[in-house]
Amino acid sequence: MDMTALGTPIMGAIFEQGLTPDLPEPMPGPDEWIRRLGTLPLMYQPGERWQYQISHDVLSVLVARVTGQPLETFLRERVFGPLGMADTAFHVPADKIDRLPTLYAPDPQTGEFHVWDEAEDGRWSRPPAFQGSGGGLVSTVDDYHAYFQMLLNGGTHDGRRILSRPAVELMTTNRLTPEQNTARTAMATDNVHLSYGQGQHGGWGFGMAVRTYRGDYAPIGQFGWDGGSGTSTYADPSNQLTGLLLTQVGMSVPNSARLIHDFWTTLYQALDD
Repeated sequence: MDMTALGTPIMGAIFEQGLTPDLPEPMPGPDEWIRRLGTLPLMYQPGERWQYQISHDVLSVLVARVTGQPLETFLRERVFGPLGMADTAFHVPADKIDRLPTLYAPDPQTGEFHVWDEAEDGRWSRPPAFQGSGGGLVSTVDDYHAYFQMLLNGGTHDGRRILSRPAVELMTTNRLTPEQNTARTAMATDNVHLSYGQGQHGGWGFGMAVRTYRGDYAPIGQFGWDGGSGTSTYADPSNQLTGLLLTQVGMSVPNSARLIHDFWTTLYQALDD
């Protein structure tokens, strides 16, 4: 989902073939999804530049094929179960749906709230045809905190090794050259209502932003990401803290993203050491 290429023919084809969630064409199962993707040309040569989202869903298909089990089963056995993440999955069962709030998207012109996704009969009310790691999981503050605390611990949880320490170091270290990072800079400057404050990150690890210079209160080495549906989660190795903000207002207007920025400013101003 390259926000810097919206309106181009290749992005039009991606939408038409149902390769991204919540768009007019529903996403097919993983085998059909990867087949459709394989009919489209690459936008850039591999390694030429950073790009958002599709690679994670390709990885979802590859993990399922290599392990011979659905992605959710693999994640539950390797990550969710050991971390006690009982409320993290690709859908919310009926007996828990009352805990999921309605998601809203304000009108960019009027600010009026419109329903983006209802809890009941919404996107997460039933198992999806495609289990995608590019943004398909639903979770809670407690579950997400357990995951990020494991990363802060260098890959361990309650004395149990979940990820190797070198793997965590690779995930949370900037992997981009200045040339590859050009698209990240463009997104932060040209789509400011989606990325208010994100221009301060500087780099990207494996699946998350990594701060490579100090542009605001957060120190170098902080890692995490902001979600377009109004979420923000980062871990800070220097201060050994994790912050999580889960709202139900999508970032279709600047105020949603500025709220996230204010949350982090308030958090760091509260430190007294």
